[in-house]
Amino acid sequence: MNIRNTTAKEKMLKQIRQALLHKRDNPYPDFEDTPLYADEEEALDVTFAHEFTAAGGHFIYCDGEVDLIENLVVLVEKLQLTKIALWEPQLQRLLDQYGFPYLRSEQDVDQVEIGITSCESLIARTGSVLLSNASPSGRRLSIFAPVHIVFATASQLVMDLKHAYKKVQDRYPNEIPSLLTTITGSSASNAIGYTAMDGGHGPEQCYVFLTEDRF
Repeated sequence: MNIRNTTAKEKMLKQIRQALLHKRDNPYPDFEDTPLYADEEEALDVTFAHEFTAAGGHFIYCDGEVDLIENLVVLVEKLQLTKIALWEPQLQRLLDQYGFPYLRSEQDVDQVEIGITSCESLIARTGSVLLSNASPSGRRLSIFAPVHIVFATASQLVMDLKHAYKKVQDRYPNEIPSLLTTITGSSASNAIGYTAMDGGHGPEQCYVFLTEDRF
């Protein structure tokens, strides 16, 4: 008679089968109601600014549209970059009011130095920016340009990702965008020789311009 030793894998599978056959009540019935994070005491914009800058991003608060344009001019002069792309009509109308020069064409996107886009939400808890392909900028302009500038308003601030998704559902009730992505600070990658490299899979610098005004 052959005696076959039971392997560790077989023991584990046996335990799983027994657990599936003898289902028990949920030992953590209040799990969904248990907060993952402690309540924040700071305002959403303060929390977002702290988390976003901690991840390498640059946060600029603007006291209205005029202040936004002035901060944009100062930043562009500081960076000494001239090839600025902006594809969203709403933001184009904003910059056109002040005669700010930019590239409207989507051609030669690989030559763009600064890409300006809007966003769906600013997620305070993680300091992340939620983007979607519902915007004319899609995902391309935020990836190809070495510098990514996001124009956002206070009404787009939310605490968590679930609140950001809820805003997307409310904004696009008939067809949810097929691509949603978050960015947090500047891009970095350790995939090349295990050496950290800025801009590994996105912009080297990321700026968020937050204003109370509606564009």
